[in-house]
Amino acid sequence: MDNIPTLAVIGLGYVGLPLAVEFGKKRPVIGFDINHTRIDELCGGEDHTLETSSQELADARHLRFTADPADLAEASIYIVTVPTPIDASKRPDLTPLIKASELLSGVLKKGDLVIYESTVYPGATEEDCVPVLEQISGLTFNKDFFVGYSPERINPGDKAHRLTTIRKVTAGSTPEAAQIVDSLYASIIEAGTYQAESIRVAEAAKVIENTQRDLNIALVNELAIIFNRMGIDTEAVLKAAGTKWNFLPFRPGLVGGHCIGVDPYYLTHKAEALGYHPQVILAGRRINDGMGSYVAAQMVKAMLKRRIQVDGARVLVLGLAFKENCPDLRNTKVIDVVTELKEYGIYVDVYDPWVNGEEAAREYELRPVRQVSQGTYDGIILAVAHQEFIKLGAEGIRAFGRSENVLYDLKYILPADMSDLRL
Repeated sequence: MDNIPTLAVIGLGYVGLPLAVEFGKKRPVIGFDINHTRIDELCGGEDHTLETSSQELADARHLRFTADPADLAEASIYIVTVPTPIDASKRPDLTPLIKASELLSGVLKKGDLVIYESTVYPGATEEDCVPVLEQISGLTFNKDFFVGYSPERINPGDKAHRLTTIRKVTAGSTPEAAQIVDSLYASIIEAGTYQAESIRVAEAAKVIENTQRDLNIALVNELAIIFNRMGIDTEAVLKAAGTKWNFLPFRPGLVGGHCIGVDPYYLTHKAEALGYHPQVILAGRRINDGMGSYVAAQMVKAMLKRRIQVDGARVLVLGLAFKENCPDLRNTKVIDVVTELKEYGIYVDVYDPWVNGEEAAREYELRPVRQVSQGTYDGIILAVAHQEFIKLGAEGIRAFGRSENVLYDLKYILPADMSDLRL
């Protein structure tokens, strides 16, 4: 492998680690993360995200991990996979991306290639990241170094759609760079690649993927609110409508996670900076961001109808992760339900066998219970469709409740007649 350029992956989370592992099976790779604990964990052959198994880590024979920025100087290709969150005002927070660019500027050499995978608004790579690379390194863009973009399409917890089986969009800052980027990913992506016309096109394609999903879910969430007022079962309506060949099978729910609930704000931010106020996209965001409060209010109303004293009541929330069979807590909207229930004076216990209690305490100042006692709760909210909860079934879940309780099934896990409320 002496003639194969060393590649470095910056950021070893849900996106970066699988990428480093796949490349590490075929070429020299440096996996870098500023989190020393994360590096120690990976060097020990463990991945707390559960995206990569110990065997897969072992199979990546050419991959080594480091938290020392000086080690990055050995590479000539860099792939940046850091988070791109939003702040408290729902504005894009490019801090991790800018810091990663600053870090790379210290080791960037003539002829190097920097590829970004983080989700951004169209133009961010060339307008926000490249100037940082140029200013600190003293090198000239598209003369001394080149840039590529290939948006991540990782679906945490999904064992069917993995990195190598999802088609990859690629782009480069020059036609030659674009070809290099495309060939690089084609070496590991079994599903093939799609070379976009420009970096801006690739950035835009990524941000609208999740915006489209967000709007579709917002539509069915609004339909659920309407049908609930009519006394019509939403799932029954969606099943009936689904008999038409072109009906899209979206279901209502809490829209959290690192993508769907975040990416639309990147697009709307850029649109507003250009003087256009998006209406449809932001309307969908308002609906989805309000679903936690809606669920809590529905739960309280159902308890009152059962003559259950709300102030001082105990409610069990099953699930905290943003999706099923996954430990990922990023931007989980279950926390909105918990927060709103507490506003009513309700004592809330959260149980999730998948999440790390320390991480939950650090991120949300909430510590999930480690076990659940039977006959304890006035209300139970089935918030995440973990396999453990599905296995329990209605009878097992009801056993956690007192003789008079309300069971709210947000995920349509149970038959319609086995729960008191459904979204």
